[in-house]
Amino acid sequence: MSKLKIAVQKAGRLHDESMEILKDIGISIDNGKDQLKASARNFPLEVFYLRNGDIPQYLKDGVVDAAIIGENILIEKGNGITIAEKLGFSTCKVSIAIPKSIKYNGIQDLEGKRIATSYPNTIQSYLDKNGIKAHLHIINGSVEIAPNIGLADAICDIVSSGSTLFKNNLKEVEVIMKSEAVLAVSPILSAEKQEILDKIQFRLQSVLKGRDSKYILLNAPNDKLQDIINVLPGMKSPTVLPLAEAGWSSVHSVISKNQFWDIIDELKKKGAQGILVCPIEKMVL
Repeated sequence: MSKLKIAVQKAGRLHDESMEILKDIGISIDNGKDQLKASARNFPLEVFYLRNGDIPQYLKDGVVDAAIIGENILIEKGNGITIAEKLGFSTCKVSIAIPKSIKYNGIQDLEGKRIATSYPNTIQSYLDKNGIKAHLHIINGSVEIAPNIGLADAICDIVSSGSTLFKNNLKEVEVIMKSEAVLAVSPILSAEKQEILDKIQFRLQSVLKGRDSKYILLNAPNDKLQDIINVLPGMKSPTVLPLAEAGWSSVHSVISKNQFWDIIDELKKKGAQGILVCPIEKMVL
């Protein structure tokens, strides 16, 4: 039986979160220290541990069938590669930053300036879109130091917490794009491997939906039951069960974690009591 070859970043936060989600979808990987390739024990899958910047080319060439990769790298180097699923972790931004001491009035201030970057295609597209001409200095690693040593007037790089910019006396002035981990697919994929990928994607969707949702249980007086049900978005409709105490019902439903506190506040106003909220491991729709 064919095995799907999937690439993940060799090390770092994206690697750790990629391996965690593979574990969450029930795939057990036999990976030892410093291995560049490992097989799953219970699924037709091989994992390749590669440099993030090399993965787009491996996808294009069909060396790997799929990859968990930062969207920012895919946009920079992966023209023509399809994103099958956005995964919601390893979020960051690709931003332009300048020294804190420099006043910034808008993107027109970058006209004619020197910009150090590891994302030349991304920033060139952004500058062209805004009609700005600038001089790009392509640097691999330690981009933030460029203004301090006189190499550039500004930088374009990924920003996560912003602490690296702060340490180098820089401030973010333009956000070019927001990025997260994605499941990317090689344009060279057989029908047999597509079936394996479909199974992975189904499992991923179940885990991601679970991460984004909370299971809620509450007690509701029957005379206010419909008002309480109207507050709950649910998947189709909430489950309602009678309690031993006359005049009361137990209501079970699912809510988005992003709406959590607003919904809880509204439920309390409508008369809900004994509200319990539980995490959801997986949700199959």
